[in-house]
Amino acid sequence: MNKDHIRKILGRVPIHVVVIGMCLIWLVPTFGLLVTSFRPFQAVNSTGWWTVLSKPIGADAYDQNCASCHGSDGKLLANADLTDPNVVSKYPRSLQLLAMLKKDINGQPHMGDTPMPDAQVAADIAVYLKRISGIDAPPRFTLDNYIDAFVGYRGTATYRQDCASGQQSLDLNCNLSDLLNPRGMGRAFINSLIVTIPATILPILVAAFAGYAFSWLDFRGRQVLFAVLVGLQVVPLQMTLIPISRIYAQLGLNGQFLGVWLFHTGFGLPYAIYLMRNFLGSLPRELFEAAYLDGANHWTAFRRLALPLAMPAIAALAIFQFLWVWNDLLVALVFLGGNNPVLTYQISNMVTSLGSGWQLLTAAAFISMALPVVVFFTFQRYFVRGLLAGSVKG
Repeated sequence: MNKDHIRKILGRVPIHVVVIGMCLIWLVPTFGLLVTSFRPFQAVNSTGWWTVLSKPIGADAYDQNCASCHGSDGKLLANADLTDPNVVSKYPRSLQLLAMLKKDINGQPHMGDTPMPDAQVAADIAVYLKRISGIDAPPRFTLDNYIDAFVGYRGTATYRQDCASGQQSLDLNCNLSDLLNPRGMGRAFINSLIVTIPATILPILVAAFAGYAFSWLDFRGRQVLFAVLVGLQVVPLQMTLIPISRIYAQLGLNGQFLGVWLFHTGFGLPYAIYLMRNFLGSLPRELFEAAYLDGANHWTAFRRLALPLAMPAIAALAIFQFLWVWNDLLVALVFLGGNNPVLTYQISNMVTSLGSGWQLLTAAAFISMALPVVVFFTFQRYFVRGLLAGSVKG
């Protein structure tokens, strides 16, 4: 290995460090959010997500003060089995536990040569004893946050606990019909699909035809019209919310999915046509001329040549449009509101005005991001090629 090779490797180290650092900045909070979404709400309210990587509360205090006599599992002494709920229930708090530890056993100090624990350590031991005895042993991981988010549960416990007790909180029926509860993420997920799929397909379909026309058809005003489309990309959609909302009110489209489809299609077309025109325009002219000489018309050339070759651009455009519409809140809030809530709207309703139920936000966040991640990784092999569409001629 020569000096130049070593110098090149060392020169790349800062870039690698920056890239790894950026990945960690994104991955660590995401991982923490994922772990939190599977934790019981009691644990979420009291401890951080990183505590799942350590021993349960009180485990170390138990090992230091009690394990030598009672065993690491608490079962060593048959007449004082610490996994027996009847035994542990006599010492629910640190005060009762400390009082018992101060008593003599067979004329000897209960703790022997081990120093008496203070009140905080005793409280930790009491918590740990409740866990190993099953009196209070919440699972480290649970699906309750996802279930509560899907059905829109707003009680004080969990949906499964209330259904098991027969309370049926907030008009929930404790059956599969609850998945379509208007307050839940299940109905909002379906509404987001209803909004996003047509609002992604329509602009791609129109842009494919328009991109072919701008690339391979000669008509008067083609360059001027394309320049206008490029300029429309800088128009903020907020400028059109009021006039389009008034038009929709006259046409009866407010609160309807059709209105949202048309709005997203209109604002997605300038960039979509720009991308498709650049990609199709970069294809070899000889390829289309040969097709025309063989008797192919524009429809045949478009269907048999342009569309198959434009798949990278179409895939990249599908990713952009899908993510934009899926994560949109403003348009859905203005034109759909609470009548047909989408995921972005429903997530804001997970937390009550008093701040309770915020643990459901973690599950709701992953419900909303699951499908976009699947879409991205499905089309990611086309993404870079489509993103650079038309940037290099030849």
